[in-house]
Amino acid sequence: MAQWHGISRRKPSGGRLVQARSKRSTEISTEKQFALVGEPKRKIYRKTGGNIMVRVMSENRVSLNDTKTGKTTIGIIHSVIENQSNPNYVRRNILVKGAIIETDKGRARITSRPGKDGVINGILLE
Repeated sequence: MAQWHGISRRKPSGGRLVQARSKRSTEISTEKQFALVGEPKRKIYRKTGGNIMVRVMSENRVSLNDTKTGKTTIGIIHSVIENQSNPNYVRRNILVKGAIIETDKGRARITSRPGKDGVINGILLE
């Protein structure tokens, strides 16, 4: 469910604050959606000024960069192994920046923001 981030209709004392306008669409945030491990799916959002933002809804591939050789390859995501930001994301297989994932090439750390960038990039760990 989307949240409204507008001005409160109450004063600090608790009394009503009379406003001459209604809620604006720019004050409503997007709904909370997480990138999951699964079949590839993306969602496109229109932002303020006509800009667009692409979100990864689910993905099973990752672009892996090998820091030793400097080459980038495509890997298949098996599962999320570790996540310092939220341990519950490991159980739910949610892909966020900084999460350590298990791929067919080995373990990797996600370096992109799937919910903002629309792609999943990572670096191979030793």
